[in-house]
Amino acid sequence: MDQRRFPRIRTDALVDVAGTDVLLFHRIRDISMGGISIECPTLEEVGTEVDLCINFPDLDEVIETRGVVVWTHEEPSRGMAIRFEDLSEEQRSILRRYLGLRYPPAQGGG
Repeated sequence: MDQRRFPRIRTDALVDVAGTDVLLFHRIRDISMGGISIECPTLEEVGTEVDLCINFPDLDEVIETRGVVVWTHEEPSRGMAIRFEDLSEEQRSILRRYLGLRYPPAQGGG
């Protein structure tokens, strides 16, 4: 049963992740108001804080924030999920606009 707090949206956005290693231009598998899931060759430990730079080409916007690795997996492809920490109101607004482009809200966007 899926117990996610926010719906995940497939995307073409890219992310740079700086933790133990620096991972540049990685594809975001999916994104939500709560975090991202990425495919990457190097995995951080669960609980590791990372710096994120998310590029939204559709909006010509970038969000720079911090996150915490909440899970990793090796198969079917290597990747990890990162929960956003302390998004500013401006960053939340950018993220809402981007998600709205990908998944327009139903019934007035409540």
